[in-house]
Amino acid sequence: MKPFLKTKDFSISGEDFELILDEELQMLVTTPEPKNLQKYYESDDYISHTDASKSVVDKMYQAVKKFSLSQKVALINSYAKNTKTLLDVGAGTGDFLLQAKKNNWTVTGIEPSSDARVRSSEKKMNLLSDMEELPNTKFQVITLWHVLEHLPNLDDQIQKIVANLEDNGTLVIAVPNFKSFDANYYKEFWAAYDVPRHLWHFSKESIEKVFAKQNMKLVKTKPMWFDAFYVSLLSEKYKTGRQNFIKAFGVGFWSNFRAVFSGQPSSVIYILKKHP
Repeated sequence: MKPFLKTKDFSISGEDFELILDEELQMLVTTPEPKNLQKYYESDDYISHTDASKSVVDKMYQAVKKFSLSQKVALINSYAKNTKTLLDVGAGTGDFLLQAKKNNWTVTGIEPSSDARVRSSEKKMNLLSDMEELPNTKFQVITLWHVLEHLPNLDDQIQKIVANLEDNGTLVIAVPNFKSFDANYYKEFWAAYDVPRHLWHFSKESIEKVFAKQNMKLVKTKPMWFDAFYVSLLSEKYKTGRQNFIKAFGVGFWSNFRAVFSGQPSSVIYILKKHP
């Protein structure tokens, strides 16, 4: 373990943190890990950003989200069998599950935020608060959309998640990639570090290694092209105090262009399979 980068919580507390490189896993670890993580989520902006539609950026985010939801459902449909059972961990305000339900999936969601669960219930999607509430059943597909990086006690959490997956089931993980061009460009201002809410910062190597412990095999990766633009917008704001749309678009475009050749996009979807 060696020091990699010093950064700070730009969105809520302003506190300083350090990223430590686990060289064996090729993963960054946020240090120190706060004892009370919940207080770093206590912001109306943080809780509501997935449904906000006030600013120009919010409207852009909502347009991209609508398209992305259809793409996510198309992805899980490609791994569907007759039962089509889905568990979404960190379901937010329930939009992905609603879209999957329209596509004939039997859906279950977990969301620890009580505010997010209330908003989801207003959309007629009731969510569980934690893994302990899950029924005694297993799921064909389990998804974590930008959730894994938030989970404390990583190995224990992964073990619990995989235990709820059918044999030959599919696990879909989406996380930021600290080896991307935009991460290297913005360094301590890179918005996807989002310390201390993001406790872990993954690479392809680290995803393969941490899931191999649970007999999971990485079978496919997919880039999340839109993330480079959204993350660059936030990073510009952290770095300069302004959104700088043109500059952010340029960095996002160049990050995606470089990723075509390097295989290191801003965020990555990892598809893993469980083998009996």
